[in-house]
Amino acid sequence: MTWFDSHCHLQSLSDPEGGIERARAAGVGAMVCVGTDLDTSRQAVELAGRYDDIAATVGLHPHDASKLAAEWDALTLLGDGPEVVGVGETGFDFHYLHSPSDAQEAAFRAEIALAKRLDRALVVHSRDAWDDTFRVMADEGAPARTVMHCFTGGPNEARRALDLGAYLSYSGIVTFPGADDVRAAAALTPLDRLLVETDAPYLAPVPRRGRENEPGFVGLVGAAVAAATRRPEAEIAERTAANANSVFRSR
Repeated sequence: MTWFDSHCHLQSLSDPEGGIERARAAGVGAMVCVGTDLDTSRQAVELAGRYDDIAATVGLHPHDASKLAAEWDALTLLGDGPEVVGVGETGFDFHYLHSPSDAQEAAFRAEIALAKRLDRALVVHSRDAWDDTFRVMADEGAPARTVMHCFTGGPNEARRALDLGAYLSYSGIVTFPGADDVRAAAALTPLDRLLVETDAPYLAPVPRRGRENEPGFVGLVGAAVAAATRRPEAEIAERTAANANSVFRSR
């Protein structure tokens, strides 16, 4: 089986080079390295420029949305590079509010427009903010290739996202004992709208909880999605990799 980790932060691993090698050894054929501000976006592009099996996104995480004025021009130039397959992660995070909600919304709207202008996938982060996330996506018109990264909603949120044309990307949370709603959402997600990710170095899946996450663990996420959807692991690996290649038009 060959897996595609649709969302990771290789630049934030304690040992990026080792993590990449271990991922390949674990059957990971491709990875999308995600930027969260200008510095991490540059680092993602640099990694993607060095490795054919890594692609990059550029963007401002909701936590960093207050950097919009200072970093936007450089991010838009960076986003036009050949290594870049997506814009984001962007959206709302009302759990911490490291940036004010109005700053998050301004950055979200700007990044939706940039994804359309550059013809890149849009990578959306939503935490404790479903109504506002869907409001802005409907208002701006979500790009055809929109990914709800680290999907943590239940069936109702899944249906709303699918109605907007989004792909749902499941992380290690789908392996957590208390995540029955997430597994129920996975069970109703059409196979052609399904992705898997690690969000490494965060959210290590069971049984790797308590240690740094790596792209090489994406197969554990895939196994949990396979169980939730009652599909063979090999089918989930094949379909999610095909979907990711389609969404990100990876190299």
